[in-house]
Amino acid sequence: MNINAKYKNIIFAFFMALSMSLFVSFVLVSINFGYNHTFFHNWSKIWSQAFICAFFGAYFFPRVIQKIMRKIKFVEKPQQ
Repeated sequence: MNINAKYKNIIFAFFMALSMSLFVSFVLVSINFGYNHTFFHNWSKIWSQAFICAFFGAYFFPRVIQKIMRKIKFVEKPQQ
């Protein structure tokens, strides 16, 4: 599959948001509501909301964090 390189960041954000929102929403719904007849309904509703938030976070946060990281000077501790 060949995809133009300009779409790399948005595709990465999509898959990162998809995987993280599925995992986190599943765990949190399991903890808060348990496994009953409303589990899938609750999980799908919460996951769809979580995905939207996660997508924007996965797209914009790395850019901001990279800017912050460029301002930090990392040094290696001298070996003794």
